[in-house]
Amino acid sequence: MSYREGRLFHVNEAVIRPEEDTTFEPFNENERIKLWRKTLQSGMHGICFSMYEDGQAPGDTITAAQVERRVKILKPYTKWIRSFSCIEGNEHIPKIANKHGIKTMVGAWLSADKDKNDQEINNLIELANDGYVDIAAVGNEVLYRNDLSLDELLDYMKQVRKAIPAHIPMGYVDAYYEFSSHPELVAHSDVILANCYPFWEGCPIEYSLGHMQQMYEQALAAAKGKKVIITETGWPSQGKALKGAVPAEDAAMQYFINTQEWTKRHNIESFYFSSFDESWKVGPEGEVGAYWGLWDKNEKRKY
Repeated sequence: MSYREGRLFHVNEAVIRPEEDTTFEPFNENERIKLWRKTLQSGMHGICFSMYEDGQAPGDTITAAQVERRVKILKPYTKWIRSFSCIEGNEHIPKIANKHGIKTMVGAWLSADKDKNDQEINNLIELANDGYVDIAAVGNEVLYRNDLSLDELLDYMKQVRKAIPAHIPMGYVDAYYEFSSHPELVAHSDVILANCYPFWEGCPIEYSLGHMQQMYEQALAAAKGKKVIITETGWPSQGKALKGAVPAEDAAMQYFINTQEWTKRHNIESFYFSSFDESWKVGPEGEVGAYWGLWDKNEKRKY
């Protein structure tokens, strides 16, 4: 997800819930790092899988060995892994995660390329029928990019729902507010898969937890009783500020701690974005795109 015109945060709309917010002001640097490590070691519900090393990008075919190396790094810290595609080596992710006892949210990447969409959908269906998919995600932010119409997207969702086992939940991933704007998405989803990024709305770190909670609550209201999963949320450690949202190591640590503590306290399923820094993302998102990981691009834990 990236900045979207018209979604900027305004401080007069801020919600502050101090009983659920860990502020870093009382802590020195060593204490902050210690708290971040304790939070990571206590385990996450889920994490988004970062596929690409330096010099790699979508379109490259990634080996099973590379995927397994990264899955092994994440294994001690997460119950679930989320993937974004089912081709070009991404199909290894659910198979290897399953091998290591990790549950999977498996995504089919949909775009304006209909031939690739067919490959993605067919592979998602095959993976689900072979027992490697715990939640099927049909598309990611397709409506934001205007790659497909709503009707085209719904056709893919219906195709997958019909072809995979009934016990596997199916949904579509997009920004939290898209489900308010498009009730048809809710109607055709088993589970609501919402991306919630205070950073991309220019929200300062001190208001970020309350703003993320508002995002979740909007998706929950649109869901009409269906489960809502936060499929992406995170904060970058470096890069250019967006209005009041400033990328920084302290902010990234604080946001991770706060979101993990809040979602665990309220039994909310969430996938943190992201696992490893990926240099290729500088292109679509600017400098900040390369610094969303809990681990750096060399697969070393940041703190």
